[in-house]
Amino acid sequence: MSENLIEFNGISKFFGKVIALKDVTMKVKKGEIMCLLGDNGAGKSTLIKTLSGVHKPDEGEIIVEGEKKIFDSPKDALDMGIATVYQDLALAPNLSGAANLFLGREKITKFGRVNNELMLRDTREVVTRINPKFRAIEEPVFRLSGGQQQSIAIARAIYFGAKILILDEPTSALGQKQQMEVLKTIKKVQELGNIAIILITHHEIHAQLIADRYTFLSLGEVIGSGLSEELGGDDIKRLMAGGAKLGDLESELAS
Repeated sequence: MSENLIEFNGISKFFGKVIALKDVTMKVKKGEIMCLLGDNGAGKSTLIKTLSGVHKPDEGEIIVEGEKKIFDSPKDALDMGIATVYQDLALAPNLSGAANLFLGREKITKFGRVNNELMLRDTREVVTRINPKFRAIEEPVFRLSGGQQQSIAIARAIYFGAKILILDEPTSALGQKQQMEVLKTIKKVQELGNIAIILITHHEIHAQLIADRYTFLSLGEVIGSGLSEELGGDDIKRLMAGGAKLGDLESELAS
């Protein structure tokens, strides 16, 4: 079996004459954080939607745990353990963290009632594994910080069996303290050892803090990839700029 938990091999996606993805290849191992970086319009959203079963690739193959997989729907991807936490988090603001974690999949007692006590216990256990300082499990979500809300959404994915966790810009629109809380939570997820994490971000500093591996997209194509020890700060800046040389950018700005 491949040491990679998931592989994208030559994935292309077309919308009419528009090339959204072209021959994208990437891989992530169990327990690894792979940061997917690129400017707006680079193809990041299309890529994660293809990975999560929203879009079917027109070319190429997706390999999960050494086996080729075809996803006809997001449910197929979820059944394979691929969970995506989008920017909107899909949380009900007036419900508690525990109610949100089990929303639509509530635990029921033998008498047919919702088992709030068991749900609260399980939520506290999984959330504190990835955010040890989080104590507000019973608070309505609207009272929680953005970082705490991210913890609930990530914990929900983990509780229901995520093997591959896709995080879509989890630090966007957060203050610096909350951003650091989210990054610490991601590192705690990594410490569990059995989950591959794909982090989509525009923030190169955040990527450098936690990435084990990078993949850079521009106009739907991979323009660079590598392990964190292989890429220096200048490499990352150049690839974030779409592959342009820093000197060229400086000249353009000066003119």
